[in-house]
Order: sequence, then C-alpha cells, then structure tokens
Amino acid sequence: MSSNVTELRAPTVKENPGFEVLYWVGCAGAYDRRAQRVTRAMIKLLNAAGANFAILGTEEKCTGDSARRLGDEFLFQELAQANIATLARYGVRRIIAHCPHCVNALLKDYPQFGGHYEVQHHTQWLAQMLREGRLKVPGEIPESLRGTITYHDPCYLARANGIHAEPREVLAGALSGGAPGQLHEMPRCREKTSCCGAGGGRIWMEEDPKQRVSTERAREALATGAKTVAVGCPFCLTMMTDGVAAQAGEARILDVAEILAERLAAAVPVENKPAI
Repeated sequence: MSSNVTELRAPTVKENPGFEVLYWVGCAGAYDRRAQRVTRAMIKLLNAAGANFAILGTEEKCTGDSARRLGDEFLFQELAQANIATLARYGVRRIIAHCPHCVNALLKDYPQFGGHYEVQHHTQWLAQMLREGRLKVPGEIPESLRGTITYHDPCYLARANGIHAEPREVLAGALSGGAPGQLHEMPRCREKTSCCGAGGGRIWMEEDPKQRVSTERAREALATGAKTVAVGCPFCLTMMTDGVAAQAGEARILDVAEILAERLAAAVPVENKPAI
C-alpha cells in the first residue's frame, strides 16, 4: 500500500467490466459516516489481496431488507427487482457484502425473484484470503490491538445463516503473535447470540431508554474485560457503540475488517506509510 489513492481504489462495474467479484457496499457503508470507515477498510483489504473487484456505485440500491421485515412488501419487491435487473446487466454472479442484512436478502430473498448469486459475508472472504496467503499478517502486533477482545455475533449472520467460525478465524489471524486467549467469549455467542436490538427493522424504532437491548448486550461485552468489541455488522456497530457509551465504557467498537486492516497497516514500515 503505497498511497491513499492506491488503498482506496474502488473501480465501478463500468470502469472494470472484467471484474470477478462485486463488493456490495450497502446503505450504511455508503451513507453512515462511521460505517464508511468499514467500507474503506474493506477496499484496502480487497486491494491488498489483489482482488479483481468492482462496485455498483450510484447504481446500487438498498436491498430492501428492512422494508420487508417491517411489512412493506411492495417497496421490498420494487427494490429487489431493480437490483436484480442491474446485477443481470453486468453479469454478476459472485458478491461480497459486509452487512449480514444485505447478505441475507441477496442470498435468501432474491432467489424468489430470479436473483441467484454466490454471496459471501466479508468475514468469509477475509478468512479465505488469510488461508490462501493472499493476505499476510507479518510483524509484531500493535499496541492498539493488545488486551482482551470479545466478538459479538450478529443475529443475521450467526443465527439466521450459521456463519460464526470465519469471523473468529479472521480475528485469530489479526491477533496472531498476541497474548494467548486474547479473545474472550460472551456467555451468549454463536447461534445462541443475543440481538444488538436493531434486527428485523428495529433499528428504525425508538426504545424505552431504560430497556434498550443494546445496553444489556454492551454490559455483557464489557463484563469480559474487553478493550475492543469486534462486530461484523453495521447495525451492530451502531448499537454496540451506543450501548457501551451509555455505560461510560471505554472499549473500542470495531468491525472485524477494521481490526485486520489495522494489523496490516501496522506491519507497513513507517517510511512507507501514506501521509494522512
């Protein structure tokens, strides 16, 4: 990674018509300022792995997941059919997404309307890149990644789609060389995970401040002694950040991709690091 331009090179499907995999950015990854940092981390990792990828850019619409969960089937179908037509126009067959809600919609909802794709959550793809040696984690673990880490399993990833081994595999790679047993599990994890409070369209609903699901889940995370809470979903990122803040906690809330990107960036010699 020699420059910010190189790190953040994300060609559109028109700029790279011969792409092999489409990176689905999602609404949060495109519009939410905090989630945009996850998008940047993923683009850095895609480039570091030498992936032949592209994004839809302004042609990407919301998958419609929240609309369907909230009962607006008409809006969902309108969005789904528009996206399926766009994906067909560019011959998309393989998709990477960092939002489990996007993964679930593309993988389970879109086939009902003729949209059949190979869909991977970004942690599945990152784990594959680490296994194949396309992403290497050399050098000493940085100070920022020392200390206890806990991982919050997103409902739509672990409970709805059974994906929980790969995020831990990526974390193990990112933390290699650190203290043994650095990853501490919460009592409710994997398929038994607790919701962050945002699934099923609830991210758009207001809760009683005294009964917020995110506060209870954040309490579980902080009870592990974690200095970093890892997540794999932009909804969870928001909810866990709010939950930890509500308890005056100081733990960092980071997506798995951000943690891996942080480890790779720390391995770059100081003289070769891009100016900020």
